Amino acid sequence: MRNPFFYVLLLVLVVLDAWLLSHPNLIGQAGVFFFDYSYLETFPKALVTVSVVVGLTLLITWLIGRLGQAVYMVLMVALLAASIYYLLQSFTQYNTGIYKLTGDGFRTGAILLPALLVLLFGKNAWDVIVSKRR
Repeated sequence: MRNPFFYVLLLVLVVLDAWLLSHPNLIGQAGVFFFDYSYLETFPKALVTVSVVVGLTLLITWLIGRLGQAVYMVLMVALLAASIYYLLQSFTQYNTGIYKLTGDGFRTGAILLPALLVLLFGKNAWDVIVSKRR
């Protein structure tokens, strides 16, 4: 834990994302009910959901970090590319069609979650590129 500011910022972004996801507009609330997104119904449930996703991402990066540097680098770049694809797909999905009607906050929260994955995988990939050792 070299930079505690990063983890404080990550914590703030997780709480913000959970709050945004748990507060859709009326159409978004109907969608949450209809599609049975029970993990987003309330702030505590959304907070647990986002925290689990971010926690698993941190666990994956830690486990991959136990491998050799070359394998770590390849896997981090691959996971970064996959998370960027997920971010672009989410951005496109939540800004078109029926999802466009769910409210700005909910859409922002839905796009912020893959952005958090990009942030985590990108930070770890950058750290290994800059330090040349892990």
